[in-house]
Amino acid sequence: MNICVFGAASSEIDDKYIKAVELMGETLAKSGHNLVFGAGGQGLMGAAARGFKKGNAKITGIIPAFFKDADIEEIYEECDELIYTDSMRERKAKMEELADAFIIVPGGIGTFEELFEVLTLKQLGRHKKAIVIYNVDGYYDAMESMLDHSIEEHFVKENCKMLYSVFADLQSMIDYLEADIQVDFTVGNIE
Repeated sequence: MNICVFGAASSEIDDKYIKAVELMGETLAKSGHNLVFGAGGQGLMGAAARGFKKGNAKITGIIPAFFKDADIEEIYEECDELIYTDSMRERKAKMEELADAFIIVPGGIGTFEELFEVLTLKQLGRHKKAIVIYNVDGYYDAMESMLDHSIEEHFVKENCKMLYSVFADLQSMIDYLEADIQVDFTVGNIE
């Protein structure tokens, strides 16, 4: 399975996140999975890539050409395939196209945006791919509370939470992904 990992590019984050995501990548690779990601060499993108590399997986990095030209982000140099796009929008579209499933690890604004885009697309019936949030050390607890509040206030339909799953335990997350449980909801049939 090609797994798209969305996560932080920052190199200033706590090492507990780096270690957890690197182990995640290695464990997934040893289970026969490959990585599709934003090609970053630092932060949790780099950690995921190093982990998948340790497990001998294929690594496909996708990055806008202007990142290289403007020296915005260090590129992970050991990608088996490196795809350059013209824009961030094309980058995300290519990652979504190549992915069989999505894992969201801790991250910032860009990661949140990627999560909510694939979640929205699934809600609209544009894909049926698994979406999981790897909640390392409770990082996404506050976001889950925000979504619960949005449901309570009727901004989000309650069944929307069935479109993704949150895991703190790595093996449980992998078991879920490998079970390939797809939820066939769209705006029209979520009640």
